[in-house]
Amino acid sequence: MAKSAIASLQPEASNDRINTGLKADYRRSMSKDLSDILAATYRLTIKSHIYHWNVVGPIFKPIHELTEEHYNELFGATDIIAERIRALGHLAPVSLGMASDFAPTKSDVDQASAHDMVADLIKDHEQAVRDMRKAATTAGDNDDSVTEDMLTARLTFHEKALWMFRAVIAD
Repeated sequence: MAKSAIASLQPEASNDRINTGLKADYRRSMSKDLSDILAATYRLTIKSHIYHWNVVGPIFKPIHELTEEHYNELFGATDIIAERIRALGHLAPVSLGMASDFAPTKSDVDQASAHDMVADLIKDHEQAVRDMRKAATTAGDNDDSVTEDMLTARLTFHEKALWMFRAVIAD
């Protein structure tokens, strides 16, 4: 794809004449925040899938099952987040070249124990919670209840994922 086509898919305004009661500056800023959340969600989807395939050891089954549930849920969430960016009047970002930047390498996976994999996923889910909580607060402060509700639902998933992962590796 040509560079100009990729550049055109950054979270730019697709229609500045939107009049839904949300200010253009807010919509632009929130679209950027949601684009970052979308990218992090893709990263977590890919990482969950890779760990799903490669986990070994006595806690294989619960981690294998949880990561499968999670990558399916996370993949579905990417559509919801991208559609919200579109509803705010901006284009959903596209950049597949970043995949190698956030996927664990073969040597990382070879050396990672099941506990290491879960700890890594916990770290990413915690970061997602912090980022989503901040964006949800901003949405609420700007009377954007749709974005706030969407992020609340995403927070519910991530906090439950954290609880389950911690329970699996508890001593």
